[in-house]
Amino acid sequence: MGRGPYKRAMQRIAFRKMHGLGNDFVVIDRRRETAAIGAAAARALADRHTGIGCDQLILIEKPRQPAAHAFMRILNADGSEAEACGNGARCIARLVAEETGERQVRLETLAGLLDAELLPDGRVAVDMGPVRTSWREIPLARDMDTLCVDLAAGPLADPVCTSIGNPHATFFVGDADAVDLAAVGPRLEHDSLFPERANIGVATVRGRRRIRLRVWERGAGITQACGSGACAALVAAHRRGLTGRRATVALDGGDLDIRWRDDGHVVMTGPATLAFEGSVDTALLAG
Repeated sequence: MGRGPYKRAMQRIAFRKMHGLGNDFVVIDRRRETAAIGAAAARALADRHTGIGCDQLILIEKPRQPAAHAFMRILNADGSEAEACGNGARCIARLVAEETGERQVRLETLAGLLDAELLPDGRVAVDMGPVRTSWREIPLARDMDTLCVDLAAGPLADPVCTSIGNPHATFFVGDADAVDLAAVGPRLEHDSLFPERANIGVATVRGRRRIRLRVWERGAGITQACGSGACAALVAAHRRGLTGRRATVALDGGDLDIRWRDDGHVVMTGPATLAFEGSVDTALLAG
């Protein structure tokens, strides 16, 4: 009887809590930890009342491709798996750079390989890869012009749709802060037009080099910042002729610098912050 509590206390798994402009993550290094972690664990860890609390759970795993330093697996707060996460990529790139002593890091994701660089000022720049704008690549359920998509809900209409490794619909509005995103976001995320659901952004262009953006993230809801959403907003604004190929995107949690290069790749630059480290009882992982 006396040994039971002590034995159970050892059944713990280490984690880091990180964030990119308030878009927060629980990070577990699966290269060292062997506990089974799936959708139920993601939901349990993400719960802000009974778990640790996060928008996404990120698992660092051994890379499948020899050119990569690590594989980054992303599970949303609802347990669904995401192909890409810009703010998360900056955080994992920072960890790997500190681990290896190299400023250049290559991450493997379901969306492909991402090249990142730890900058002298502490920020991290991530090449999010080539932007995709065809309806099949996003994907949409049917053929249509992705520059002006036939979709509306409440005050929102005619978005630009883009893939930044994951699907985005960006709506341009006069005042992004006035939109009830909590009301329209879920409906649009699950619209039949999006067979893989979609991230929903509302953007206000405040000049050729500045965009105000709020995002309802697929599988997570409204977040303080969405890196891939910021990339999608800049691409959408440039395609509409509203901005140049580079702009500051102002999110609730702060600013990201986004540049859409001439080769089609989009580069996102911003902070990656370690909040704290700890361990959690493996019993929580069962959900």
